[in-house]
Amino acid sequence: MKTITINNWVMMCILIFISMNQVCAEDSTRTERESRSASQEVEANKWYLGVNTGAGVITNPLHGGDNLPLILLPEIAYYGEKWFFDNGRLGYAFHETSSHVFNVVAEFNPETRFFIDFHPSNVFALQTSSSFVNSTEKNELNAERISVNDISKRRWALDAGLSYHYIHNNHIFSLQALADVSNVYKGTRSAVQWQTLQQIGQLELTPSLGVWYKSAKLNDYFYGLSAKETLHGKIGVGSSWQPYAKIDARWPLSEGNSLRFHLAYYDYSGVDDSPLFEHTYSMTAFIGFNHIF
Repeated sequence: MKTITINNWVMMCILIFISMNQVCAEDSTRTERESRSASQEVEANKWYLGVNTGAGVITNPLHGGDNLPLILLPEIAYYGEKWFFDNGRLGYAFHETSSHVFNVVAEFNPETRFFIDFHPSNVFALQTSSSFVNSTEKNELNAERISVNDISKRRWALDAGLSYHYIHNNHIFSLQALADVSNVYKGTRSAVQWQTLQQIGQLELTPSLGVWYKSAKLNDYFYGLSAKETLHGKIGVGSSWQPYAKIDARWPLSEGNSLRFHLAYYDYSGVDDSPLFEHTYSMTAFIGFNHIF
């Protein structure tokens, strides 16, 4: 059994906190709050501090990658007149009306979460370049299972770009386009999302549907393989479309306290040519209590 020092525990908590912020950054509540701030449904110049406690998991679709348990999930947000911080996403609203919101945003790329192990030194990623692989070689590569524990280290990447939200009644239509500004993978990602806010008695439901487009440089960096990582030479994955669906539900118990259920499904079938993938999807599931301070 490996001994984990206090420093390792601290590092592990930091990594899990960053990973949780990345999960929250993709959470439906983040998009809802970011867009609703324009119509003054989110009070300006106020900190929003919360914590979710319960049981949940982020499933890891990669060979050798550990699922990440969700026990304690912090929520930290602040909205000023123009600037805002929301669970790892920093932004500036340069145009706001009751129906239209244009923001400049920056956040850590969330793909890194699949390369985090419970030992904090094992934060893995890939170093690859685009290369053509024919169908015969792909079949051979798929048969070769490559673990995330056997590949090169990865660095965190910082993405920045634009987000747009159109608000109509209880519906929010969102667009965003982000690019790597940290010069790590040198690619882009963009998304379109529909979201609605529904109240059924006391139950608050927030379902979301969307799709990500991820560039070849992004996929090749995270899910391709370099010549040193496989016997088959460099493996490029190419660009992909990634559909996703989410639902967030809250049942108020008292002022500042509620039951919370969250379920999200992300489709990775567009990059399953990579021998790193064991499953073609990742799921996030959580049930527990939410407390707002």
